[in-house]
Amino acid sequence: MSINIGGLDAAIVVAYMLAVLVFGIWLGRGRQSATRYFLGDRSLPWGALLLSIVATETSTVTFLSLPGLAAAAGGNLTFLQITIGYIVGRMGVIFVLLPLYFRGKPFTAYEVLETRFGTASRRIVSSLFLLTRNASDALRLFLTALVLQIVLGLDLNVSVISIGAVTILYTFIGGARSVIWNDCVQFVIYMLGAAAAAWIIVGETPGGLTQMLQFANDGDKLRIFDFDLSLANPGMTFWAGLAGGAFLTAATHGTDQMMVQRYLSARNQRDASLALGISGFIVMLQFAVFLLIGVGLAALFGITEAGSSVDLKNDQLLAYFIVNYMPAGLLGITLAAVFAAAMSTLSSSLNSSAAAFVNDIYLPLSKPEARDAATLKVGRTATIAFGLVQIGIALAFGLIASNESIVANVLKISGFAAGPVLGLYFLGVFAPRVRQRAALTGFVVGVGVLSVIAYATPVHWAWYALFGSVVTLAAGNLASLLEGRDLEQ
Repeated sequence: MSINIGGLDAAIVVAYMLAVLVFGIWLGRGRQSATRYFLGDRSLPWGALLLSIVATETSTVTFLSLPGLAAAAGGNLTFLQITIGYIVGRMGVIFVLLPLYFRGKPFTAYEVLETRFGTASRRIVSSLFLLTRNASDALRLFLTALVLQIVLGLDLNVSVISIGAVTILYTFIGGARSVIWNDCVQFVIYMLGAAAAAWIIVGETPGGLTQMLQFANDGDKLRIFDFDLSLANPGMTFWAGLAGGAFLTAATHGTDQMMVQRYLSARNQRDASLALGISGFIVMLQFAVFLLIGVGLAALFGITEAGSSVDLKNDQLLAYFIVNYMPAGLLGITLAAVFAAAMSTLSSSLNSSAAAFVNDIYLPLSKPEARDAATLKVGRTATIAFGLVQIGIALAFGLIASNESIVANVLKISGFAAGPVLGLYFLGVFAPRVRQRAALTGFVVGVGVLSVIAYATPVHWAWYALFGSVVTLAAGNLASLLEGRDLEQ
């Protein structure tokens, strides 16, 4: 994996990153305002928002790791079942949560909580978003920098700073318009890279597509459905995909500022609904492509229970294939696709973090006469600050370790809040008698119970959002009931 690429491919990668930067600067031309910087003047077309939603939830980890699930010995297409839940969850967000975001003209998802419960709920959840979002995306930056280190032979720290600096600069200058339109370009680039990889895998496999399909059938690698009822099944089951995936998507796409910011950038609720609804089907097709690439890699490298022709971890297979099998020129384009997947997520993270900080933390504490120009200045400063935080965490992580299990554990911690935050929104929508103190009590209980489930039980992670939201909803209602009894006494 320590092979460096040739000059042509290195030039393509560098040229791509510079092109992204120039495009972002061009999109940021003209006079900016807070609404334009954070929400693109609420005038972006639904097609652009659709591709941005998909690109934002597709990181380098997705691009490189998803094929490894199907390529692994005993692996198959069962992970695709979670996309059924993704579609169901998106429909729930469209009908339950989107109407809340289009009452008035909020800048963040968490303004809804203040309207329903109070200021404390808004600040706590927004602060939690800032903490978990920047920690998890710093690790995505680190993992992407590892790829850049491998293919260009750069020092790891230089790789982290290079990717981080380019992303910060075009996000700082262009704001939401730059982020969203760059997401569209990056979606096209990484899907073309995936298609090119799939085509070459078929060509490199002895016997071609016929032999590949035979290998897949013999190894049961084309199986999609698993109806096992166990909550501890280490693989993806239909029930975990449907129920767990629906609640997970309702949390990530219904209450996370990084996604809600896209809906608020739409011209109206109908456009936001179109973008979100169709995105679920695009993600399903995208996951199918990535997983089938994994099946192809298994056939190419002869990965079975008995062994493999390459001594690599599953997550390294696609990166190894790209570096060692792609022809010059196409290799550079495919590597650019890897960085496209990363930068779409990182730029969205920076812009949404700045929006949450300015609107949920800064403005409520500032003087009422704070002008739009001052707001814009603070937003741009916050963009740089969060970018530097992510770079700093990534650099620190590189000094500590690059252990994959540590990455998984930190990402698991960042996911703890998703379910309880969704439960808090459920309390706001479905429990009109519950007030702020009871709601926050339910939220704390939900986080605590979910922590125990994650670290003391074998329950699959796909169930976390469901359990976290249901426990929060139940605990909040119980706390409200007890609170009412105390008032009666």
